[in-house]
Amino acid sequence: MDIQLTEEQELLRSSLQRLLRAQYDFETRRKIVATEEGWSRAHWNSFAEMGLLAAPFSETVGGLGGGAVATMIVMQEFGRNLVVEPFLETIVLAGGLIEDVGTDAQREEYLPPIMAGESIWALAWTEGHSRYDLNNVGTRAISTGEGYVLNGAKAAVIGAPWADKLIVSARTSGKQRDREGISLFVVDRQSAGVHLQSFKTIDGRRAAEILLKDVHVASGALLGAKDEGLVALEACRDRAIAALCAEATGAMTELNASTLEYSKTRKQFGVPLGTFQVLQHRMVDMFIALEEATSLMQHLNLTFAGNEPHRSKLASGAKSKIGNAAKFIGEQAIQLHGGMGMSDELNVGHYFKRISSINIQFGDPTYHLMRYARAS
Repeated sequence: MDIQLTEEQELLRSSLQRLLRAQYDFETRRKIVATEEGWSRAHWNSFAEMGLLAAPFSETVGGLGGGAVATMIVMQEFGRNLVVEPFLETIVLAGGLIEDVGTDAQREEYLPPIMAGESIWALAWTEGHSRYDLNNVGTRAISTGEGYVLNGAKAAVIGAPWADKLIVSARTSGKQRDREGISLFVVDRQSAGVHLQSFKTIDGRRAAEILLKDVHVASGALLGAKDEGLVALEACRDRAIAALCAEATGAMTELNASTLEYSKTRKQFGVPLGTFQVLQHRMVDMFIALEEATSLMQHLNLTFAGNEPHRSKLASGAKSKIGNAAKFIGEQAIQLHGGMGMSDELNVGHYFKRISSINIQFGDPTYHLMRYARAS
């Protein structure tokens, strides 16, 4: 599959490529990750000025109406450049949930600052021992009449140390693994009772363990219908998978390009590595894996753009297939680079770390293979 982009979509891609080429090379990225904060507010503001943060949202909420295809374009280019800024966390996850199930008042309050780059969000849904099950929620929200009191803990919340606000899944009724009884709440990160233990992830981002102890929120903090948050979370997960698959193919593209270039310049026994037929076969396999992954990723995002049925099943199939392809390409790239592939100075290892992180976000390839089989 080869998507024929519209003139506006091509302009978005080419403009973003120019911006990242000029301002976000590998060395710049390394310096950003090494800072105490771990991301660049200046670059985030540049993304906002370019319209990237508003691109996926519909025009009815003040966005540019780009939808899933705009998200795909941005995430693919971000994958090629290892961008660490929280586009997935703030725009795709939190922003998507607000647009999907928020009230008109919540959309008017929360989305404009998000699209302007003024507000950073994170989605807190994972818990210890919950694996990848969205319905395994032990955090509790007790109604007080005027609002809710939240108690519980969330694990490995990506982007939480940067966030101004969190969307927290909590159980308002039922048992820990019930599908019914899960609700979503908007929580200010600075609220009393919200405790974060931040840490650096393997791919250079920031995450946090979050403890919620008697956190009071108003009734207006409920996002979507009470007890019906799981359906919204599942839709959010599928959109996130489509975005992550686009990012993965972007990273895979750069791994293939770097490996091909290295094979032309690195010599062994007096000749370039690329002249050895067995290594040529490996690089052909890497190329085929990328082409298959890219085609599947484009099909998945077009399915979301067209709001077609069976999106969730296709998302699981793509997550499994593309995850395995990314792992294969990453391993081959490192091996063909030899010891250089493991060095911090070379970008290959950083791409592999990001691919490894993508592979476990919202479910690893094995989990989604089983989910696809059950859906079939």
